[in-house]
Formats: sequence, C-alpha cells, structure tokens
Amino acid sequence: MANSRGKKSVLLLCGDYMEDYEAMVPFQALLAYGVTVHAICPGKKAGDVCRTAVHELLGHQTYSESRGHNFALNATFDEIEFSTYDGLVIPGGRAPEYLAMDESVLDLVRSFSNSGKPIASICHGQLILAAAGTVKGRKCTAYPPVKPALVDAGASWVEPETMASCVVDGNIITGATYEGHPEFIRLFVKALGGAITGSNKRILFLCGDYMEDYEVTVPFQSLQALECHVDAVCPKKKAGDKCPTAIHDFEGDQTYTEKPGHNFTLTANFEGVNASSYDALVIPGGRAPEYLALNETVLALVKEFMESKKPVASICHGQQILAAAGVLKGKKCTAYPAVKLNVVLAGATWLEPDPIDRCFTDGNLVTGAAWPGHPEFITQLMGLLGIQVMF
Repeated sequence: MANSRGKKSVLLLCGDYMEDYEAMVPFQALLAYGVTVHAICPGKKAGDVCRTAVHELLGHQTYSESRGHNFALNATFDEIEFSTYDGLVIPGGRAPEYLAMDESVLDLVRSFSNSGKPIASICHGQLILAAAGTVKGRKCTAYPPVKPALVDAGASWVEPETMASCVVDGNIITGATYEGHPEFIRLFVKALGGAITGSNKRILFLCGDYMEDYEVTVPFQSLQALECHVDAVCPKKKAGDKCPTAIHDFEGDQTYTEKPGHNFTLTANFEGVNASSYDALVIPGGRAPEYLALNETVLALVKEFMESKKPVASICHGQQILAAAGVLKGKKCTAYPAVKLNVVLAGATWLEPDPIDRCFTDGNLVTGAAWPGHPEFITQLMGLLGIQVMF
C-alpha cells in the first residue's frame, strides 16, 4: 500500500527502441508505490507510442535485439515543467544513442542535475548523462560498452561486478542492466525520501513456458525492490533454468499479437516446493496457464495457498489455473475478458474489467485483467501483505 502524504512525481525519459523492461518495470513499480510517473519522448505527445526493444545476452559476443511491447506515453514532452518533478529515470536500450543528440533532452537532464534532484539511469541511458556533461568527477557504472563515453566525459568508471551492479554518487544512480532493477528502483525510492515498511515477505511465482513477459517480470522485480524474497518455480524445471516468455500486445487486430519475449531465469526448484514456506502466491498470465492448469501438483499447490487464506494474486490468463483448481466458487473476480468462460463455469461472480487496468480484491484473492493493471495489482497485493512505501 502506498502512502500519499508528500506525493512524489517523476519523469521517465523515453525514446523509440528503449529497452522494454527498462521502461516498463520502473514505470509500473513506481506507480504501484504511489509515485506519479510521466512518460515523455521528444517529438511525441501523450497517447503516442514508443516502440521498445528486447535486449538479451544469448551467448553471442553482444546482446540480441527483437521487438518488444508498444509503450504508451502519458505526458507531452513540450509541456513539461521540470521544476514540478522530484526525479528523473532514464531507461537504456538504443533510444539513448539518438536522445543524446537532442539539445532539449540535454537541457532537461542538466536542469535535474543542477537542482540536485535524483537521476536514475540504466544500461545505455548513461550516454545521455555523458552528453549532458553531468558525470564529471562522478562514480558511474553502465552496460560495459558505454565505458569509453563515460570516461571521456570525466566520470570515474566503476566496472560492474555483475550485470545487476548499481552505483550511487550524490544524486546520480547508475545501473548496468535491467538485472539490477530491484536495487536500482530501491535506491531511487530512497533518494526520493521513501521508506519501505512491512517487507521481508516470502513470495512464490508460478511460472511456465510462454507466460507473458511483463506479467512475470514487473511484479517479480517490483516485489524484490521492496526487499521481499521472491522465488520463481516451474514444473519439471529447477533453479537456474529458463522459461521463454511471450509479449502480448494490442496492435489493431481482434485479439492480441504475440512476439517472443525475454527468457526468464527461475530461482528455485519446483520439486519439493511448499506453500508453508511462503506468504503469498503470484500467477502470471500469458499462454503458460493453459497447460499448467492440467498439472495436478500445480493445482494442489494453489489449493493449499487458497485454503490457508494466504494472499494469491493472479492476472490475465492466470485465472485459468484458479478455475481448474476449483478455488473460485463463490469468489468475485476478474480476468482477461476471454477467460470469463473459465471463471463463470468455475462458479465465480464475474467482475467486468472496465477499463482493462481495473483490479479487484476479494478476501485473500487479487485478480487483474492484463498487464496495464500492474500498478493496481501490485498495490492491492502490497495491501494484503502489509507492505507500505511512505514518502
């Protein structure tokens, strides 16, 4: 649950082919914590879309790239008054390459830098900091190929020990890649004056191949940023194994499109997993729930969480698993609209997700319809777990 006293507002500096996770995870995590986030891009206005890129290390000499989700901006770059904001977040990807050439972007960054307000920049985002002349004498890290630009701009380069490394120097927070989001976001919240209470909860994610990319990673990293212990398991897989994910998006067709997403690394073994070791269960959507709903061990695990009245948060197609587990009878819930059939047949009262980001809590059960609802979805789960971010 977020606290609205001393409401904070931050800017997210976007561009075409910014890294998909590096835009959406901080955006939705901060919204879930009660921060106002305005996503802007030069030459675009509120309602316009930025295309994103999925960047991943797949064993080649550099990362691969494929198309990510379409990211909808919610504010207009030319109307921004920097003095009304408390901080700035700069995602990486390929966008910073060209944004670093834009004087209006550099002026904005310098304004934040000169005022001493926190700036959190990740991966290739530090190219913009270098171009703005804001890193002279500052300790910085970044994705390693950004090193020469930072060194030439007078920064004190800190080699990232892992791709999750983050560095703080004064008001500047830098991270190497999206693997470091939990610490990166936590450091930014702290720099904004935020304090986290009620954390250290243990949360289990029920994963499968072709679960929706955002629907696993956004809540996963948002809860890690709140200092929770979060485990991800998948039947027939163990810690360190990967699940491929799917990017589901709306691009004008009668149903969603699918593109390949990031590979998601599991953190625990499915075999021997015990509901009594965890405080809550999260079920992402996508295509995985369809086949996970046929697995008796999965259904028994879900029943155990529901019967013990521990918080269960399920989104999109995840409710197919709840329906198959027989735990929805007499419950009020929502889901992706096409899953209404499963929900109603399972004996639940259907709640229309209008708009699509509506989420609902009924007792220990939080349900959402799709990934645009993540901020509310995460906030409602935080409420059940007694986690607060106070500003």
